[in-house]
Amino acid sequence: MASGRTRSMAARVAAVLGFLCGVLGLLAGVTEHVWKLGSTGWFTAGALLTLLAVFALIDGALAAQHR
Repeated sequence: MASGRTRSMAARVAAVLGFLCGVLGLLAGVTEHVWKLGSTGWFTAGALLTLLAVFALIDGALAAQHR
């Protein structure tokens, strides 16, 4: 598998995981559950992971384009 495709696949997986973390954070905030990271921690972690995944996806697309 080319490096651009590998980065794109990893970015897609990270985006899905980030989205799930964000949804868990929102659900924890709405239902007022007390979790170890708290609702803000889960939501912030999900947003950060999704943002990093977007950057990795752009980097993977640029790497595949230069090939």
